[in-house]
Amino acid sequence: MVFSRFFGRVGHQSPVSGAAPPSPFVSDSEKQQLDKPEGPTSVPVIGRVRSRWYKFKLAYHLSQIAIGLACLVFLLRPSPPKGISLSMFSVFTASESAPGLSTFETVKNNLCPQADPIAPSKHAKLAGSLDTWFQEDAYKLWAYENLGGAVRIPTETYDDIGKPGEDPRWNTRLVLHDYIEQRFPLIHAELTRTKVNTFALVYHWQGANPALKPVLLTAHQDVVPVDANTIGDWIQPPYSGYFDGKWIWGRGSCDDKSGLIGSLTAVESLLKQGFKPERSIVLAYGIDEERGGVDGATAIRDYLLANYGENAFSILVDEGGGYSDHNGVLFASPSVAEKGKFNTRIEVMTLGGHSSRPLPHTSIGYLSSLIKTLEDHPLPAHLYRNGTYFRTLECSAAHDPGLSSHLRDLIADALTDDAALAELESALLAQDARGYRAIFGTTQAVDLVGGGVKVNALPESAWAVVDHRIADWSTVQALQARYVDVLSSVVAVYNLTLDAFGKTLDVADAAGHVRLSDAYGTALNPAPVSPTGESGPWKLLSGTILSTLDSSLRTELKGKDAVVAPGISLGNTDTRHYWNLTKHIFRYGHRGASDGFNGAHTINEAIKAEGYLEMIRFFTRLILNADETELLE
Repeated sequence: MVFSRFFGRVGHQSPVSGAAPPSPFVSDSEKQQLDKPEGPTSVPVIGRVRSRWYKFKLAYHLSQIAIGLACLVFLLRPSPPKGISLSMFSVFTASESAPGLSTFETVKNNLCPQADPIAPSKHAKLAGSLDTWFQEDAYKLWAYENLGGAVRIPTETYDDIGKPGEDPRWNTRLVLHDYIEQRFPLIHAELTRTKVNTFALVYHWQGANPALKPVLLTAHQDVVPVDANTIGDWIQPPYSGYFDGKWIWGRGSCDDKSGLIGSLTAVESLLKQGFKPERSIVLAYGIDEERGGVDGATAIRDYLLANYGENAFSILVDEGGGYSDHNGVLFASPSVAEKGKFNTRIEVMTLGGHSSRPLPHTSIGYLSSLIKTLEDHPLPAHLYRNGTYFRTLECSAAHDPGLSSHLRDLIADALTDDAALAELESALLAQDARGYRAIFGTTQAVDLVGGGVKVNALPESAWAVVDHRIADWSTVQALQARYVDVLSSVVAVYNLTLDAFGKTLDVADAAGHVRLSDAYGTALNPAPVSPTGESGPWKLLSGTILSTLDSSLRTELKGKDAVVAPGISLGNTDTRHYWNLTKHIFRYGHRGASDGFNGAHTINEAIKAEGYLEMIRFFTRLILNADETELLE
C-alpha cells in the first residue's frame, strides 16, 4: 500500500535522530549533490557546517512533504469494493504504522462482514401501515391478550407422559387448539390446517407462485411443568397470563408461546390487511419440545417429508437466539449450529445381603468412585477457528467497541496463528471457565442418581444419569470412547466387569458389574451448520433483522448500530428432527435479552410486552421480505 510504504519509510524517521532517507520526489542530480562525500579539505569548517545544516533542513522538509502527500493519498483513496476485505496483514500493518489510527475501526468491516438491511420494497406501504397499526392501543391489547390467553392454558409436558391418545395429560393441547381457532378466525378461514399425531398443528398458506419454495416457521405448544412448591414465589400466578402494563406473566410467556402466538398474530395481522403471498408459508407447531419432540416434531417431520419432500423449504426459522446491547451496539445472534446431546446411564450391580455383614464396597460406593473419577476428569474444551463460536468472536472483535484491545488482537491473530488461537482459548477459559466450557466444550452433569431399597439391605444396584451437551467439533462416538478411557482404571482397581455401550470387558472373580448405556435412546450428534456468508437465506434473515431493529418502534433501540453474528445453541430445539427439510435452519426469535423478567424454566417467567410486539413485527417483515426476494429458491 502507498500509505503503508510512506509511513514505514519516512514517517517514522525523526530529524532529531538523523536525516530521513532520500525522498522519492528529489531528482537524481540533487541526490548526487546531497550524497557527495565531504572531504576534510573540500571547504572551510564553517562551510562544512553550513552544508550539513542545509542538507539537514532539506531532508527534513522533504520528509514532511512526503508525509503530507501520503496522508492526502490515504484520505482520498477509494473504498474497497463491497464484499472484498483487505488482508489481515495489510490491516494490521496500516494500523500499527499510522499513529492514532484505531485498530477497532480498521478491522470493523473485515472480520465480520454484514449483510445490507432489507426492508420491504414492493410491500413498503403495507409494512408502514402495519407499523402504524402496531402502535395503536387497541392493537396492542389484542396482541397482548392473544398471548395472555394462551399462557392460561397449562400445556405441560412431563418426561413420563404416555403416547398421544393414551395419556389424558395431552388433552390440554386440544383446549389450546380451540383457543387459537377462536382468536385467529382469518387464519382458519384462509389457511389449511392439518392435525398431525392428534395434537401437532401444521398450517399451509398457499402462495400464488407454486414454483417458489415455501418458508417454514416453527414453534412449540408445550411448556415445562410448574413446581407446586414454588407457586407462592411467583409475583403473579404462573398461569395467569396477566398483563400489568409492562409484563405479560406466566409459564410459556418466553418459552415458547410468544413464538407460537407471535407468528400466528403476525399472519392474522397480514390477513386483516388483505395480504396474499406469492410464496407459500407453512407454520408447524410441536407438542413436546420440552422432552425432545419425541411425538410432536418427529410426526411433523414425517408429514412434511411425505407432503413436501426433502429440502423442500427455502428457509426454516424456529425459536432460539435474540438480540442484546453490547456497549451501545445491538448484537443479534441467530443460532446456525446446535450442540449434540447424550445421556449416559451408569449402572453398577453387585451381590446383595444383610447390612450386618457388608462387603468392603457396595454398588453405591462403586458408583460414587465412578462419578468422582468422571468429575475429576472433565472433558476438554477447545476453540477451533472453523467453529461457529469463533465466528461469533470475530464479530465481537469487529463491532464491539467495549472489547479489550488484547482480546481483539488475539482474535484477529488467531485467524492464522495457532499460538494466538491457543492463547485466546486460555484467556477465555481463565476469564470464565464455566461459561466458555459450555460454549466450546462437551459438558457433563450428573443429574440423576438412585439405588438401594432398604436401610438394612445391601443395594444390589445403583445408577446415575449423566447429561452431556456435545461440542460442535465432537461426536457421540468420541464421547463414548472417552468413557472407556476414563473409567477403565476404576473398574480394574475394583475388579469389576464393564459393558460399555455394548462392548464387554470381563474379569475373573468379579466383585460386580458396570454397565454404560444410552439412558433414553436419544443420542444426538451436533447439528449440521447452516450456511452463512453469501448464502441467500442467511442474507435475507440478517437483512430482515437489521431493518427490523433499525426501524424499531422502541425508543431505547432507536439510533443504535446493529450487527448480526452467527451463534450456536447450547440446548436442543425441535429443529433436531428437521435436518432433512432444508439446510437453511436458523434458531432465532427476535426477543431482546432484557425482555425476559427471569428467564425460562423457572419462577416468574414473564415477557416485556413491547419486546413481544417487536417479535410480531419481525415475523411480519420476514414474511413480506421472503415474498419479494430473489435470495430464496
